[in-house]
Amino acid sequence: MTNLWAFLFVLGVLVFVHELGHFLLARWNGVRVLTFSLGFGPKLLKVVRGGTEYCISAIPLGGYVKMAGETPDDPRQGAPDEFLSKTKWQRFQILIAGPLMNLLLAVGLMTFVIWNGATEPAYEQRTPVVGRVLPGSPAEKAGIRAGDVILAFADKDVTTWQGLQMRVVPRANREVPIVISRDGQRQQLTVVPEAQTKYEIGDLGISPSVHPEVVQVQPGSAAEAAGLKPKDVIVSFNGTDTTGFTLQQMIGEISKRAGQPVTLGVVRDGARIEVSATPRDQGGVGRLGINLSPFETVTTQPGFVQAIGLSLKQNWEWTAMIGEMLAGLFTAETSPKQLMGPLGIAEVAGGAASIGWAALFGTMAMVSLNLGLLNLMPIPILDGGHITILAIEGLARRDFSMRVKERMLMAGFAVLMLLMVTVIYNDLSRVEWLSRLLRRS
Repeated sequence: MTNLWAFLFVLGVLVFVHELGHFLLARWNGVRVLTFSLGFGPKLLKVVRGGTEYCISAIPLGGYVKMAGETPDDPRQGAPDEFLSKTKWQRFQILIAGPLMNLLLAVGLMTFVIWNGATEPAYEQRTPVVGRVLPGSPAEKAGIRAGDVILAFADKDVTTWQGLQMRVVPRANREVPIVISRDGQRQQLTVVPEAQTKYEIGDLGISPSVHPEVVQVQPGSAAEAAGLKPKDVIVSFNGTDTTGFTLQQMIGEISKRAGQPVTLGVVRDGARIEVSATPRDQGGVGRLGINLSPFETVTTQPGFVQAIGLSLKQNWEWTAMIGEMLAGLFTAETSPKQLMGPLGIAEVAGGAASIGWAALFGTMAMVSLNLGLLNLMPIPILDGGHITILAIEGLARRDFSMRVKERMLMAGFAVLMLLMVTVIYNDLSRVEWLSRLLRRS
C-alpha cells in the first residue's frame, strides 16, 4: 500500500503542476479553458467554475487541459478566445508552460531538500581511485587493479566517482573503452559492465577507498565509555586496515570479540588517534553500541541561495545523464530494460517514502525532471512535437495542411504507444510470477 499511495501522491502532484502550467498560460493569453482534468477516462468528481470543468478522472496516469478550438477538428467559430485564434508566440507559451513547470518543480524540490541539510558519501566528489576490485568482477576481467586512477569511460573524461557512476549505469552488458592511469602510465582497456538488479544497472565491481564511519553512539554503551564520537572514521581494527570493509565485516569482527579489548584506529577532525574499547557480551555476541555507515559522509547546510545553485547543478547532471540514456537507446548503448513505467515508479516512490520525506522529494524531483524533458522531445502528440510543428510553420511562413498534421500526429502516437508498451512490459517482467509466465510464453 505504501507504494500505491506514494505513486499516487508523486504522480498526482507532477501531473497537477504540469497541467497547471498549460492552464495558467492559456488563461493569461485569453484562451477559454473547457476542462482541467487529473486522470483520463470516466469522470469521477467534477465541478464547474467560471466556464471551466474541473474534474478527477478514473485512470490516474496523466491529465489534460482541454481548450476551446484546440485542434482543427474541434468545433470552431473563429472566436478570439479559441486556441487556434491566437498567434504562434501565444500558442508556444501555452504549450511550453507545462514542461517548464515540471522543470521548475524539480529545481524547487531539490532546493528545499538541499537547504534542509544533505548528507552524502564523501567519496562521490573525489577522484575515482580504485580502492577494491571484487573477485570475478568485470573490472578484474578487464585487468583493473586497486590503486588505478580512472581517467575516462566510454570516450569521456571522468573526474569524480559520481561522474564515473553516471556513465557506467546505462551501459550494462556493453563493451566500453576505459582509460586508467597506473604508476603514472596511461592505459586503455575494454570492460563490459555487469547488469545488476532487475533494472539492469551497469556495475564494474569496484569501490573507492572508504572506511566505516560512526553515525551514532548509544548512551551508556561501551563505545561511549571508550570515547568514540559520531563522525569518527574507523581506519583500522586491531591493526588491520579497514579500507573496503563492509558493514557486515565490521560488525562481524566486533561480534566475535565479546569481553575482549579491541583497538580502533580513528580519524577525528583530521587527526588520527587510537581508541581502546571492550565490546559488551550480549548473549554471547559482542556489542559496542554504535551505528555505522559503510563510508565517510559529508553533511552540508547551505544557505538558500547556495541551495538553489546546488539544485541547479544536480538537475543539470541528471539532465546530462537522461540525455545520454535516451541517446543510448538509439545507438543500442542503453538497454531498453532500464526504462520503467507506472509499476517501476511506484516501487521507487514507495521505497523512497519508507526512508523519509527528503528521499521522497528527491525522487519526485527526478521524476518531474524526466516528465518535463520527455514532454519537450520533438515527437508529435507531445508538447515538444507541437512546438516543433509551430517552429517549422513559422520558418516556412505557412501552416501545414490538415492531412500532413494528422500524419504527424499518428506517427507520434505510434512512437508513444511503442514506448508505453516497452515500459509496461518491463514493469511486468520485473514482477517475479509474471516474469516466469512471460518466459514460458
